Amino acid sequence: MPRTLSPFHPDPPATHSARRRLAILGGVLLTLLGAGLGLVVPPADAADTLLSRNRPVTASSTESVAFPAAAAVDGDTATRWSSGFSDPQWLQVDLGVTATVSRVVLRWEAAYARAFTIETSPTGSGAWTTIHTTAAGAGGVQDLPVTGTGRFVRIATTQRATQWGVSLWEFEVYGGGNTPPPTPPPGGATLLSYAKPAVASTSQNDGACYGCTPDRAFDNDPASRWATSPTTGWVDPGWIYVDLGAIAEITQVVLQWDPAFARSYQIQVSPDASTWTTVYSTTNGQGFRETITVTATGRYVRMYGTARSGPYGYSLWEFKVFGTGGNPTPPPATPPDPTFPATRLVFSDEFTGAAGGKPDPARWTIDPGTGQNNELQYYTNNNNAYLDGAGSLVIEARRESANGRAYTSHRMNTGNKFHVQYGRIEARVRVPKGNGLWPAFWMMGADFLTGRPWPYNGEIDIMEVLGRNTAEAYSTLHAPAYNGGNGYGQRYPSPGGVDLSADFHVWAAEWDSRGITFTIDGRTVFVASKATVETTRGPWVFDHPFYLILNLAVGGDFPGPVDGSTPFPSRMLVDYVRVYQ
Repeated sequence: MPRTLSPFHPDPPATHSARRRLAILGGVLLTLLGAGLGLVVPPADAADTLLSRNRPVTASSTESVAFPAAAAVDGDTATRWSSGFSDPQWLQVDLGVTATVSRVVLRWEAAYARAFTIETSPTGSGAWTTIHTTAAGAGGVQDLPVTGTGRFVRIATTQRATQWGVSLWEFEVYGGGNTPPPTPPPGGATLLSYAKPAVASTSQNDGACYGCTPDRAFDNDPASRWATSPTTGWVDPGWIYVDLGAIAEITQVVLQWDPAFARSYQIQVSPDASTWTTVYSTTNGQGFRETITVTATGRYVRMYGTARSGPYGYSLWEFKVFGTGGNPTPPPATPPDPTFPATRLVFSDEFTGAAGGKPDPARWTIDPGTGQNNELQYYTNNNNAYLDGAGSLVIEARRESANGRAYTSHRMNTGNKFHVQYGRIEARVRVPKGNGLWPAFWMMGADFLTGRPWPYNGEIDIMEVLGRNTAEAYSTLHAPAYNGGNGYGQRYPSPGGVDLSADFHVWAAEWDSRGITFTIDGRTVFVASKATVETTRGPWVFDHPFYLILNLAVGGDFPGPVDGSTPFPSRMLVDYVRVYQ
């Protein structure tokens, strides 16, 4: 739910009106198995570790929103992924790190695959290595011993056994050799490049990419970047270097690329920024986050690009140099990761008080005005929010005119009252039902309040529900490299297919420096791994304070229009909001 956007990026981000404009896939619900289905769960080898549980997962297709890809790795044998009714199909899981895979367990629904392969890949794209193949699959529970290595594991089916698609209750990947990503750097190395002087072949600083100067690659801020100038710098070669302040022993370089990355480049060092020695070279740069281990000595470190990946120039969100020596400036300290389950309550509002009371002004900032995304409501200054006297906050949408809008509603936040970095953030909410209604519980980066435009401040959507379908919800992240309709997130069915408007449900995000786990009623629905995001989507911009937001929007591009069936007044009820660390 972005506010007004400011120019900051050569490709202006899509507005939130584009967010997840997903057509609901039609399909016939498979009912081939009744309640008497018995799943035999073979015991796991004690040497194996289940690697795939609640990991990011994608699929070639889904039969409908009731059978998402995530259901195949959620550990719940009552939920499943089901594909479209055609061949071939595939389902792949990102383990987050490179692993030695020793076993794959397939728990098929009646719609199983006769012919399929199990494959691994280091990147999830390009070449895949087959570690198991069969043309005589029998369905049921298949416990397959395999030998392979990779970060991504997929099942690729080529022949269905029924007229339906293929469907898995669970896709379990086991292994015993997880290797963590090569960050943080080995040997207790220090970040040497933070806030050090930088020089580049050219740089951009205009309305399309404001402040994209060389120093931005070394500011430890993943939402700012260096870019070569479109006027003189979209050519080869292009380069940027940093002065470490003194001779250093360099052990690792980390590049977080913008989509304008180098296909061919060298990492070079120099004692004087005049004579350069190449310590790493590639002609197959993949962009996103690249971690390079080197053994080198020098004061200056340069990325020297010789072949661009596309028609644009070169651009880096971050260029980090690790090692010993130099003249390092310590970056600002970050808070420690909480230990989950987090139990220290640092913020709460239980919304107790007399009926008709207003939200606590010591906790909440009222946010009047119009929404974005072609929404229809005007957010009033408290008129549409009150306590019900039974322990809940009521946010009420009404069909009434205000400030040129045909509907009123309410939005409030903890901006400048309470900001948080890391912890468990949860709310117990009962959402309204009706076409065009859009309740949400979410967070915005606190630097939005001091002028950083959306989405560079970051947005964490813990819960969004569309009133037209209260049997599903959304949890999504928005950042400069993935936002609007391209946000990084998950649409998921409600637990057990219940109507979310019929009762209260607890939405929560457990957030630390490694990622964010989203849950509903204690069940994991989406895991956003920092390592996965950085290597597949772009920079992770969520390691700084955020504030909390509650609102109920009416109409607009994402929830669609209201109609004669939409009830007014409609009420979003909030039993409590709590934050633990």
